[in-house]
Amino acid sequence: MISFTTNQWAILVLVLVLGWLLGLASRSGGAKWKRQLEEERAERAAIVAERDELRARIEGSNARIADLERRVPPTSGLGAGTIAAAASGRTDDLSLIDGVGRGGETRLNELGYHRYAEIAALSDRDVAALEGRLGAEPGLIARERWREQAAELRAGRRL
Repeated sequence: MISFTTNQWAILVLVLVLGWLLGLASRSGGAKWKRQLEEERAERAAIVAERDELRARIEGSNARIADLERRVPPTSGLGAGTIAAAASGRTDDLSLIDGVGRGGETRLNELGYHRYAEIAALSDRDVAALEGRLGAEPGLIARERWREQAAELRAGRRL
């Protein structure tokens, strides 16, 4: 068993008392940290609320765009641009992109997209606009990797 001298006991008690005093002193600084934590929580809640509001506005806008586009008289899918592109041999089979299909290819052709290169070169802003014009859920093109698939098909690799 360990035995302590009187001096060692005195030092041990002194260290314990000093630790206790420092602990009491540091509790007053805890209010500052609690206040900062509450401020950060409030800021985060505001950011989340703003994000949710923006998502709701985007979904509403996409629904409105889809509704307006449904009101436009349907075309046969053979608009002037589609006919000209087909006649010149400047079209790719966009239905090979997973998630597009024949109906999607017709719709993309009506919107002016005929080549894999055009799909592969879409910027994020163009993708968002295209999703809105198609009435698609935001993020669909990225999730289904249309741009990557179009680049692979353009390079001659089959999916």
